[in-house]
Amino acid sequence: MNATAFIVIAIITIAGALAAATLPKLIHAALSLVIVFVGIAAYFFLLGAEFVGLVQVFVYVGAVAVLILFTILLTRRDIVSERGINWGGVIVALAVFGGLLWIILNTTSLAVLAPQFEPLTVKQIGESLMTDYVWPLQCVGLVLTVALIGALILVMEEKIER
Repeated sequence: MNATAFIVIAIITIAGALAAATLPKLIHAALSLVIVFVGIAAYFFLLGAEFVGLVQVFVYVGAVAVLILFTILLTRRDIVSERGINWGGVIVALAVFGGLLWIILNTTSLAVLAPQFEPLTVKQIGESLMTDYVWPLQCVGLVLTVALIGALILVMEEKIER
């Protein structure tokens, strides 16, 4: 992995995450979250996992981020309130970060080299999805369609009959 690309992507991703957590306007925070999703996809591309990177872009940037933006725009309130720093959240975040860092540093399996294997191609993944996993794929498609219809029903305004 190219060290320069890793550092540049890390700076952009961390800046987007900090912006998403600290910006007062929700729409700006959601757009910063899109930057974080793109940064994570860039990491997958650097690792050679093109399929996972494309899924990250399509699902998270193309679907989840757009869903978050539409939700913010549809449920927008004009209430402006000054919010302070949530110290409880800061303490929990630091505790989780410290715990994860302690676990990572004390893991002995990081010193063991991973076995070499032949990487999967997008064609192999597609053939597997369309042969061995066709029923789960269809079920996921059905669940997503039902969720989309449910979301549309929730945002429709009831017409008042006069």
